[in-house]
Amino acid sequence: MDAGLIWVLAGLLLLGAELALPGIFLLWVGLAAIATGVLVLLAAPPFWLVAVAFVAFLSAGIAVAMRLKRQTNAHPTLNTPDAGLVGRQGVLLPPEGPQQRVRLGDSDWPARLTRHAHARPGETVRVEAVDGTTLVVRPLEAGH
Repeated sequence: MDAGLIWVLAGLLLLGAELALPGIFLLWVGLAAIATGVLVLLAAPPFWLVAVAFVAFLSAGIAVAMRLKRQTNAHPTLNTPDAGLVGRQGVLLPPEGPQQRVRLGDSDWPARLTRHAHARPGETVRVEAVDGTTLVVRPLEAGH
């Protein structure tokens, strides 16, 4: 069997394994193997050049992955559990035990006021952050 076809087949097997296993590392190894296979089919270089080409393709793939990850991390609140809560307004409920609660939409959430903030039950509050399942809220100032 031709060496180029073996590289392409190995790459396809790695891409198939990527579908079954968590993570995305095998994607880049598989793509590098396929690219190396195409190079071997087209040019038939010596083994040392095939090895260098595979490492170069793999390095390029990892560089692309890191750039994509950096771009994704530029928006860290995107698709996080608290992304839809921060900034919303709710109503501070009367205390039922030691934990304060806030009604936000049709749900009641455990809450705590931001440092040095004071609010009475019935006042409108704004969600500033989320700490686990507890909303960190502050009272709205008059006119907001």
